[in-house]
Amino acid sequence: MSDTSVAVAETLSTQKQHRQNIIVKFNLLFIFAALFVVASLVAPQFLTSQNLANLLQQSSLTGIVAIGMTLVILTAGIDLSVGSVAALAGMLVAIFIGMGIAWPVALLLAVLAGAVSGGIVGSLSAYLMLPAFMVTLAALQSVRGLTYLTTNGTPTTSEIPLGLRFLGAGSVGPIPTVGIIFIVVAIVAGVVLNKTTYGEYIYAVGSNKDAARLSGLPVKKILVSVYVISGSLAAFAGILLTARLTIGQPTANQGLELDAIAAVVLGGTSLFGGKGSIFGTFVAVLLLSVLRNLFNLMGLSSFFQMLVTGLILVAALILNHVLDRRGSR
Repeated sequence: MSDTSVAVAETLSTQKQHRQNIIVKFNLLFIFAALFVVASLVAPQFLTSQNLANLLQQSSLTGIVAIGMTLVILTAGIDLSVGSVAALAGMLVAIFIGMGIAWPVALLLAVLAGAVSGGIVGSLSAYLMLPAFMVTLAALQSVRGLTYLTTNGTPTTSEIPLGLRFLGAGSVGPIPTVGIIFIVVAIVAGVVLNKTTYGEYIYAVGSNKDAARLSGLPVKKILVSVYVISGSLAAFAGILLTARLTIGQPTANQGLELDAIAAVVLGGTSLFGGKGSIFGTFVAVLLLSVLRNLFNLMGLSSFFQMLVTGLILVAALILNHVLDRRGSR
């Protein structure tokens, strides 16, 4: 074979590998785009500005929580307490405002409660070497119980100030404020993961804790920090829900942890840690929201929605796994 033929063959091989890498990296985005087109064809009302605004608003709270969950799962951890933490923070901000505390201070105190909760479960997992699954499962129950105890299980109503209501239910033009917050949080988290030393440490710890420890990285502090971030973002999401509903509801956000984990895993983040991205989680959150929105517009029952959503989630995971294996060859 001549040198020219060899060069051509190598070029074709490189181009093929490049195409495979693009498909592996952006396969979920392609699926989302296809679903978006299908939704617009099947349900004409899908593309109305009001529906798209509602879709973004509904997906944003789960998205904010999923971003914090992404950081935790990147370190090979899990946080099952986020739904309960969100409910507690939502109750606390309503209680604090009812006590006459200025809403920015009330917001910060409620977020601090989420950070403390995350710090506790993170410390138990990192320093006592307890399984994160069991620690956060216990927190799911205990924090939810604490939420009920704060008002004996009854909702808390307060006069939510306009500033806080704007964060949860306002809009900038046609775009919901909470949607803008979700996008900003995603961008900041993406920059932190991809452009900072801290982000490199998160990936290193998730890939191999022992190697990271031998390299001199503060593994335990990093592990605690991602749970603190997860708890803070969960609390913030709970506050935004209270701001939108103008009521602190102790039963709110049940199942939020499952939605967040589903979005993170669907977005390509490995449950074994060390691999994943904020971009993948962001697209996955929108994909799941579009899917549910389409089902609602079509008038399908919630039982059918649960079945199809689960099947699509499994199919997407299988596709992601196959493409990932091909791209690694």
